[in-house]
Amino acid sequence: MAEQVSRRIFLKVAGTSVAGVSAAVTPVGHAVAAGNDQAAIRAAAGMAVLPYPKAAVGKAAAMKVDTPVAFNYPDADSPCVAIKMGRRVAGGVGPDGDIVAYSNLCTHMGCPLMYDAKTRSFKCPCHYSMFDPEKSGQMICGQATEDLPQIQLSYDAATDTVHAVAVNGLIYGRQANVL
Repeated sequence: MAEQVSRRIFLKVAGTSVAGVSAAVTPVGHAVAAGNDQAAIRAAAGMAVLPYPKAAVGKAAAMKVDTPVAFNYPDADSPCVAIKMGRRVAGGVGPDGDIVAYSNLCTHMGCPLMYDAKTRSFKCPCHYSMFDPEKSGQMICGQATEDLPQIQLSYDAATDTVHAVAVNGLIYGRQANVL
């Protein structure tokens, strides 16, 4: 008399057999090496953070209130804008603490922003997002859901030079700011 096996029992036995054979065939040394590789990858990930370069933006005395100064930071593919606001602002540098800089790419879809001196805000011509440079690039309204990445600046009083030294936030379209 032929015995019939249900599909459920067949799949349980087949699955258990495959798992058992796989465990028996895998060399022990290989499993240890794979664990060491994962630990090495995790350790290297912590060391893979590259330092930001220091780049001159311009002379503070040459900057005019509400007039954007274009530059690229941290590399040639990242457009940025520095602005002298005319009054002390959060993150501002220079003799009056009024110079700030931001990525010039909208955080919504990466469209280039325009600075509007009348409203003292960055505006996106693509989807109408607005950002406030006096409040650390905070989003005012529009489709964007994140504030503008602010470029950290330093000021050298001896040479009157403003330098870009880092980025607070992630530049649109990147997984890391320093490539």
